[in-house]
Amino acid sequence: MIIDSLSNASKYISLHPHFAKAFAYISSVDLAGLEVGKFDIDGDNLRGIVSDKNGVPAAESTAKFECHNLHIDIQVCIRGKETIGWKPRGSCVQPKGEYNPEKDVLFYGDAPDMFFGLTDAQFVIFYPEDVHAPMIGDGLIKKLVIKVKI
Repeated sequence: MIIDSLSNASKYISLHPHFAKAFAYISSVDLAGLEVGKFDIDGDNLRGIVSDKNGVPAAESTAKFECHNLHIDIQVCIRGKETIGWKPRGSCVQPKGEYNPEKDVLFYGDAPDMFFGLTDAQFVIFYPEDVHAPMIGDGLIKKLVIKVKI
């Protein structure tokens, strides 16, 4: 997991072949003006998801404590204050159901080891090793998630 401000994004573009294009997209658009929905950025390599909705209580988010096998998430807080729960996948011992390959998601019943906050122009990168519970908070949270194919 990596947490930082968008002003430092260039430090991370060498970590994955698709990160340069992902961060170039982020810096080229008016994030505040992005419409809610799903869209392609670079075919199957990069897909975007914009949400703008009220945060949820921690218990609701951690009930869907998730990780992915085929994608890395770059999650950007556009507006609001978002809290996210995290735990390393190797420490999780309570899978909830089977891995869903169509949605590339596996849920866990474990509790997060820690919580951290994001606000405007901050981002987090979640690798498949990172189990996360996003969108915890009060009030509206607008965010962009870029799904980066591994």
